[in-house]
Amino acid sequence: AAAGCDLCADGAAVRRCLTCGADLCLFCCQAHRRQKKTASHAVTELENTKDCSQVEKPLFCPSHPTERLRLFCEQCDQPVCRDCVVDRHRQHPYDFTGNVIHRHGDALRELLKSTQQRLSTLESVLSQIDDMGNALHGRTEAVATEICLFASGYVKAIEEHRDRLLKQLEDLKVQKENLLHLRKAQLQQLLLDMRTGVEFTERLLTSGSDLEILITKGVVASRLAKLNSVAYNTHPSVDDGIQFSPQERAGQCHGYELFGAILNKVVDPARCTLHGEDLHSARQNQLTGFTLLCSDTTGERMGRGGEAVQVTITHKDKRDCAVKPKVCDNGDGTYHVSYSPEEPGLYAVCVYVKGQHVKGSPFTLMVKTKFREHQGVFHCCTFCSSGGQKAARCACGGTMPGGYQGCGHGHKGHPGCPHWSCCGQVKESSECLGGPPSDTSQRSLLRTVAL
Repeated sequence: AAAGCDLCADGAAVRRCLTCGADLCLFCCQAHRRQKKTASHAVTELENTKDCSQVEKPLFCPSHPTERLRLFCEQCDQPVCRDCVVDRHRQHPYDFTGNVIHRHGDALRELLKSTQQRLSTLESVLSQIDDMGNALHGRTEAVATEICLFASGYVKAIEEHRDRLLKQLEDLKVQKENLLHLRKAQLQQLLLDMRTGVEFTERLLTSGSDLEILITKGVVASRLAKLNSVAYNTHPSVDDGIQFSPQERAGQCHGYELFGAILNKVVDPARCTLHGEDLHSARQNQLTGFTLLCSDTTGERMGRGGEAVQVTITHKDKRDCAVKPKVCDNGDGTYHVSYSPEEPGLYAVCVYVKGQHVKGSPFTLMVKTKFREHQGVFHCCTFCSSGGQKAARCACGGTMPGGYQGCGHGHKGHPGCPHWSCCGQVKESSECLGGPPSDTSQRSLLRTVAL
């Protein structure tokens, strides 16, 4: 049996609106096409929609199972049936689903479009991540190859450096052994000559006649005196002072920076020397110092730092008064010692390297009081510098006739040259030697200074 019209329920359905999904009779189909809202809807013959009707099964209202969902409540934003609009959705704005589908479909299509764009972007990002993963994998393999090449090259350079150091050490050992053998042969020959001379002299004195002794005495005495005059070192001329310094820079090998060097030089405290403009004098509360130059057993400069240098500066009269010096390792075999004594007097300075006194240690240091500035004026005489004031005095002790208490050039006691009014010294760049003047002399001298 033919299905009934979904709109009028009187006529038989002959066509279907594909937009609304409603089955229409001929009358309703014509009315459907005349209305503005539905004029553009696609309508097809009912026979051509059999397949679609089989797929698109009608949906019935959950609240009214016998009614199909043909309407859409705009306020509740959900499909409803005819019974719903007179029941729970009374006075709610509604319309046929076919009339509202274009508006809601367009909004959904816009949202779909933006989502599709984001989907495309997301796929592009995922593709970039995959590409970056592949690039990362390839890059790590390339860097791993570089690391292996670098490490193998470094190992090769270190092994070459090791072989070079061992060869250097062997050459040094052979050199020292040859020197020892030479020195030993010389001493053994000297010892043999001495024994021969001693044995011959002993036999002569015990077994020889008086005449034989007297005849050979001159030759034997000359031989023994010559043997006794031979100079030789009581210590071996060669030492075992061979050291290895891992932190010493050793240059480059195949482009790699290497460390580690054999140090053959050994510092000799007796050959270390002290240098400075004035080792034996200093000023109170004035920073001063000197330089220690370290040398090896042959007297050659060490050329590197790292030695155990110790310096003590103690007051000879005040045992509890000591100066704390600062030792700066210059890294080239020299050490700068600086200090600032607070108390004047005589000090004892000791400089040790490896616990032994260096050459010139200990020595005495005289700390003088702080440099005294001149309080007067450097003038030719008080008469000139004071403008002829009679009360102006000078420490040179000169006097003038007419009641003047100070000096005048050409008068008694004048030094005959420019001098300081406070102490009488004739050298302008000098330390003031005058003691604190009395109140009266202070006033008169100050008047001179003021002018």
